[in-house]
Amino acid sequence: MKNHAELSETFNKDEQRVNWHDETLWWVRQKRDKASHLIPDWELLRETASQIKHNVLSNLGNYLEQFEQNAIKNGITVHWAADAKEHNEIVHGLLKKHGITQMVKSKSMLTEECHLNHYLEEQGINVVDSDLGELIVQLAKEPPSHIVLPCIHKKKEEIGDIFHEHLGSAKGEANPQILTETARIHLRNTFLSRRAALTGVNFAVAETGEFVVCTNEGNADMGAHLSDIHIASMGIEKLIPQRKHLSVFLRLLTRSATGQPITTYSSHFKKPRPGQEMHIVLVDNGRSVQLGREDFRNSLKCIRCGACMNTCPVYRRSGGHSYHTAVAGPIGSILAPNLDMKQYSDLPFASTLCGSCSNVCPVKIDIHTQLYKWRQVIVKAGYSDKKKTLAMHGMAKTLASPTAYRLAGKAGRWVIKHTPFAVSNPLNPWYKQREMPEAPKESFGEWYKKNRG
Repeated sequence: MKNHAELSETFNKDEQRVNWHDETLWWVRQKRDKASHLIPDWELLRETASQIKHNVLSNLGNYLEQFEQNAIKNGITVHWAADAKEHNEIVHGLLKKHGITQMVKSKSMLTEECHLNHYLEEQGINVVDSDLGELIVQLAKEPPSHIVLPCIHKKKEEIGDIFHEHLGSAKGEANPQILTETARIHLRNTFLSRRAALTGVNFAVAETGEFVVCTNEGNADMGAHLSDIHIASMGIEKLIPQRKHLSVFLRLLTRSATGQPITTYSSHFKKPRPGQEMHIVLVDNGRSVQLGREDFRNSLKCIRCGACMNTCPVYRRSGGHSYHTAVAGPIGSILAPNLDMKQYSDLPFASTLCGSCSNVCPVKIDIHTQLYKWRQVIVKAGYSDKKKTLAMHGMAKTLASPTAYRLAGKAGRWVIKHTPFAVSNPLNPWYKQREMPEAPKESFGEWYKKNRG
């Protein structure tokens, strides 16, 4: 499997796309800033949300039991899944029990994490994503590149070509309004004909046993209200203690994600309508392990707003697919190594550690600090790039010895001056995007001794 550097190099071959991707996400980040500055108590909201989540993580077992008890009282069937495999088997089992071979699904990053679509397709189940961005990447046979803006990497002309091939729109049609109407007509029939609907969960309330789904398109509501069976997939960290706490998170979520005051639809699901079944699958899939890692447990506070992606200079110029995991960007780079440290060992290094991600996080996750700590864990575990590890050992010995440091400096200046091709070549990753500097005539130490000695 290619690592982040190799995959981002592929993305960077299209410079126009990179610039457009970068500028668009930075525009979203600026919308977030304007929205947050309109609220005088914004920082208090962030701190309050962080403390509420801290309380949840410190008492997660108790809140999960409370939520289960209240959900069951409401008529919801609760399932527990230890990992992605169990989650997928539970969902398939429910569909098989009812003889259902077609399902409509709204956005759920957990199902992306569990690779549910692929699993169900192998079992002969047809799944249609009803979120417009998710539908586009599904038709393109690609994973989402952003947790809020799944097809942000696609241009409208490319979307037009996809819709022409799969939905029958006019060839060359790139008008966003017409493309949206094409998708609406396609999805209307899907909503009316699917007996099963799956949604994600943004927040679950332990006090009442209800869960909340936030969308801008209303697709989750359409699917859930028209189906005979509603399945909700939820990571165990999505809990909040009381319904009143929703006011804190709903004010933060969409302002951080897109700069909106609130999502168009914040839908509460508490009990099934008469004749309908409602199921919720509570999924661990490594979250208990992350909870036990003191340095990394705060990552479970994440409310999936995508603000860290919109601000990250590396993500904006490398694209979401370069992270080769369901949740990309800075937050994904501290979540993925918990699932498979070896497979995702490159991701914590895909960062400048500038701290912008931590500054915009609505629940105050110390993302850049965790990225740095993951690097230490990965190096100690032996999963870091061997060439980099050897280079760092060599650098450590050089910097530890004044004599070695002076000799290395002289050798480097001589090489750059007399044999520049030794460093200015494609084998040097730094040279790919930069021009090497002119060799200085002397080191700072030599200059200092001569002028200040």
